[in-house]
Amino acid sequence: MSTHEKIQEQFSVLEEEASLNEIVLYNDDVNTFDHVIETLITACEHTPEQAEQCSIIVHYKGKCTVKTGEYDDLKPRCTALLNAGLSAEIV
Repeated sequence: MSTHEKIQEQFSVLEEEASLNEIVLYNDDVNTFDHVIETLITACEHTPEQAEQCSIIVHYKGKCTVKTGEYDDLKPRCTALLNAGLSAEIV
């Protein structure tokens, strides 16, 4: 008669938590849908469909998260939105 031993190994998994930020775009009464869409395509690398959907959400809801990522990636994108006359911030 033989015996089988089961050994349970313990190990820890280290997960790197990336602190993700968001660019939030706000509605205004100045910029046209076309301008917002073109700016989102250029600054945030949106597809035309994404940019259009975001512009509609901003129009009806007042704001929309348009890009999520690390701060260093978002800073120049947010600056491009602001330079185009849009209202945006990184949160």
